[in-house]
Amino acid sequence: MIETRQENSNFLGHFLQRKWGALGVCVAAMMAISTQASTALALADCTRVTHISHAGDADHTDLGEGRVMWRSWWSQEGTTTHLSVSECSSGEMLRFLTAEQNMSDRLPFDRTERALGIVADHHLGSRVFATLPRLAEALDKTARDITRVTLAEENCACAALYPELRGEKTEFVLDD
Repeated sequence: MIETRQENSNFLGHFLQRKWGALGVCVAAMMAISTQASTALALADCTRVTHISHAGDADHTDLGEGRVMWRSWWSQEGTTTHLSVSECSSGEMLRFLTAEQNMSDRLPFDRTERALGIVADHHLGSRVFATLPRLAEALDKTARDITRVTLAEENCACAALYPELRGEKTEFVLDD
């Protein structure tokens, strides 16, 4: 479908160039950029600051078979790192804290690398066994604040990698 749109925009570009010269080329270029921006969301677009200067999402990863992972960070008066693993089709998500410093009365810790190792090991085998409840159990002694939720809205990584799995979830829209 994207190829058809590009062919149509090239056709339109040639038409506009013949009709309006240089101005037509500019209009066609702006239309092509607009079409490309609205049809494709790249995984790199998901890396962004979500709260001015002190929080964001990064390291979006395709775990395969409609499952994605990303890291959320916070750094105002203290720091945290959360990892999220999400099933794009169902919206089921596992979120867990892997690092924390000066955010509460709890002792500081950073087990991000260990948690990433557990996620990687968990996904080496068959997806039949790599369920989110089993992953939560495997992370129990490593991560903190492990929560499982079902999202009603599509997340950015799923929108970029598996838009066909959106189903009834609200479509993700990247904020400017």
